[in-house]
Amino acid sequence: MIEKNCYILGIESSCDDTAAAVINNGVILSNVVATQKIHEAYGGVVPELASRAHQQNIVPVVHQALQQANIDKKQLSAIAFTRGPGLMGSLLVGTSFSKSLAFGLDIPLLDVNHMQAHILAHFIKAEGQKAPNFPFLALTISGGHTQIVRVSSYFDLEVIGQTIDDAAGEAFDKISKLLGLPYPGGPVLDKLAQLGNPKAFEFAKPMVPELNYSFSGLKTSVLYFLQKQEPGFIEANLNDLCASVQYTIVEILLYKLKKAIQQTGIKHVCIAGGVSANSGVRNGIESLGQKLGLKTYLPAFQYCTDNAAMIAITAHYKYINQAFEPLSTSAHARSNW
Repeated sequence: MIEKNCYILGIESSCDDTAAAVINNGVILSNVVATQKIHEAYGGVVPELASRAHQQNIVPVVHQALQQANIDKKQLSAIAFTRGPGLMGSLLVGTSFSKSLAFGLDIPLLDVNHMQAHILAHFIKAEGQKAPNFPFLALTISGGHTQIVRVSSYFDLEVIGQTIDDAAGEAFDKISKLLGLPYPGGPVLDKLAQLGNPKAFEFAKPMVPELNYSFSGLKTSVLYFLQKQEPGFIEANLNDLCASVQYTIVEILLYKLKKAIQQTGIKHVCIAGGVSANSGVRNGIESLGQKLGLKTYLPAFQYCTDNAAMIAITAHYKYINQAFEPLSTSAHARSNW
């Protein structure tokens, strides 16, 4: 059981966003995110710079989260943090801070898997958002991961398909770079895609066994295609190129998801992770749901990208189960469920 006034502080620091959130008996009271702009100049996340920025941001972000929740740190019942997967330097900042704070306040420590948290973000109580029924399938898509997960309970998750090379989010960003779009390219490509013809150009759809994915071949296909074109081709066809790339990625994602639905018979399906904010993915999953008679679930935009509210809601369920971690626990860059 959970006490009447259980306040949990969740901390997320897996990549380049420093985030903190406070949850009270399953209700999010605050959700603060500090985004690191420094990486834009390098066209991608620089791990060393990310960890330094986390060190600068974590104290003010936590302070702001507590202020917005209108509580004092002494009222906290537990501290939760992202253990992995992620960038090791970034994870260490959040892990070390959380362990120190838990020790200083003499309260329990909860570790959270980043990808599990993306899925359980669907259970955050928000207006207009309904939680999926167990069991359900989750298509988790981000810059570092692409997975199909069978979710039987809050803590019974099985990866039944995943990328064997690049993630879908990585494909979006790297192809965006080929097209000359600014970093982060995924959201920019999405906006331009809405103005173009998704069937203007055809790109490779790599076929790999079972329910797994591959996106490296698609990137190569786009690269070779662009190299054959005359100067000025990209500028003249940018919207159509973006639309065609996005259409291809969505088709690859949904093809394997459809196979997973057929194999498992599960009719409740959700998407999660940063790329779940992509309009093509959101429209695609809803269209698939209508065709196959599925119940589909889309996360609120604020819970798609990395945030601490998803860490806090996962910690809420772990706290109920008293699934605490010793202070000797450590971060894991390639953490499993």
